[in-house]
Amino acid sequence: MRLLLKVLAAPVIVALTVFVWLCVGVVYCAGMVMSVAGWIAALLGVAVMLTYSVKNGIVLLVIAFLLSPMGLPAAALWLLGKVQDVRYFIQDAVY
Repeated sequence: MRLLLKVLAAPVIVALTVFVWLCVGVVYCAGMVMSVAGWIAALLGVAVMLTYSVKNGIVLLVIAFLLSPMGLPAAALWLLGKVQDVRYFIQDAVY
């Protein structure tokens, strides 16, 4: 019974490992592109806030924060950490 559980859990562990590796690579590449877009949005937000409308400038600054490495990429890495925790839980429970 224990051997059957190990055989069934091995592909799940491998699949989760490969999934996390691929997603970390995608988040890294997307984070670099989003960082540039965040800088552009931040500069545009400051310019809009000073010249046109404070409300629209704040909206652009919030968008810039979400595009920065502290925004959506950090949330994606946190979620990938939780997926990796599930993988480690399965691995520790079976092996």
